[in-house]
Amino acid sequence: MSEAASTMAPGLPRHAAPGPASPERTLEPTRVDRADRKPHPASAVTEPRWVRALLVAAALGFLLAFLLLPLLLVFVEALRGGVQGFVAAIGGADALAAIRLTVLVTAIVLPLNLLFGVAAAWAVSKHEFPGKRVLVSLIDLPFAVSPVVAGLIYVLVFGAQGWAYALVDEGWHATLPLLGEFTLKLPRIIFALPGIVLATVFVTFPFIARELMPLMEQQGNDEELAALSLGAGGWQTFWRVTLPNIRWALLYGVLLCGARAMGEFGAVSVVSGHIRGRTNTLPLHVEILYNEYAYSAAFACAALLALSALATLALKAWLERHHGEALSATHRH
Repeated sequence: MSEAASTMAPGLPRHAAPGPASPERTLEPTRVDRADRKPHPASAVTEPRWVRALLVAAALGFLLAFLLLPLLLVFVEALRGGVQGFVAAIGGADALAAIRLTVLVTAIVLPLNLLFGVAAAWAVSKHEFPGKRVLVSLIDLPFAVSPVVAGLIYVLVFGAQGWAYALVDEGWHATLPLLGEFTLKLPRIIFALPGIVLATVFVTFPFIARELMPLMEQQGNDEELAALSLGAGGWQTFWRVTLPNIRWALLYGVLLCGARAMGEFGAVSVVSGHIRGRTNTLPLHVEILYNEYAYSAAFACAALLALSALATLALKAWLERHHGEALSATHRH
């Protein structure tokens, strides 16, 4: 046997002689032409840094001058007479009456707007019917009408010169076969609690409906139809399917509605009559104190409204942080 065969590698078959040694190949990095390279995405911000810094400083200065500084001055003026002066200002008989009336009106308005908002959002988002666009436009009406005009409407209807004042003054007399004679008489509305409630309801009723409609339209009817096909009733479907899906948006709308109801001034000012201790809400009481040059007492009562606004903002921020996904559909519309 030849030396080539004898020196054959042990791992190769005996009939296959090793070929000539191939030169070693080195892997070279592939060269990419500069023209083929993808350009880096251009930044959306093309302004120089000094321009961006100037814009940020202008925005912060605007917020400081027109929002934070006035809010801080409210609390400074409220505490100018000390804590005892602050407590005395908000503990007066007229101030307590204004606080009670504000809370009472808000407590009446919220359930009414809650029922209307859920019913309107359900009708608009779950059903198709003639006049649907008209209903949506009417829901948005308080956003377009001045609150003072809204209050004036109730004065023109239920005031002493209004067409419905006869129902308030004398009532409507009628005779029925089984009931006999009876009189339908409305309570006093203008310069009384019912007028304040009506004006506040008119101003605040879009908030809950507007928060619910986009979310309920996005959710569709699939879950409700599935519950009905499994034998659930209408109320059972609402309580166990629809309400859990809209609960955070509903709470968000209630929060905004309550904040607006407590701070409403224009419409309530027209229909209240500014009767101290009876028809003055807290914003109206602040105006009266300021007009009488009782600045410390006026700022003390204004501080209560500011605290309620800050509490509303804190709850709003908490809802957006912990339940942002449930509210995202509302914010996208």
